[in-house]
Amino acid sequence: MKIENTKAQMRKGVLEYCILSILKERDSYVAEILENLKTAQLIVVEGTIYPLLNRLKNADLLTYRWEESTGGPPRKYYILTTKGAVFLEELASTWDNLQKAVNTITNKNNSHE
Repeated sequence: MKIENTKAQMRKGVLEYCILSILKERDSYVAEILENLKTAQLIVVEGTIYPLLNRLKNADLLTYRWEESTGGPPRKYYILTTKGAVFLEELASTWDNLQKAVNTITNKNNSHE
């Protein structure tokens, strides 16, 4: 088993949560979302993010608006919907519980070394 495959699967599992969290702070276009993820060292390519944003939009968790740009074509800004905010709260709770469980197990195992 290759470690890179496992690491990629772990990142994919939290990407939706991270994107919704970014959009909770403010409406953003794809380049801003990617920059936020990159700053957090969660590197994602555009080919990965567009299908995810589309899926979130189709689930009514996001919507979007077009806004004119001063330096190029109009930008599509993604916006967290009310349903998306509720979904994000549920993800946050699930993440907290999962993180506690994983920390309990991994810290317990590390203390026996």
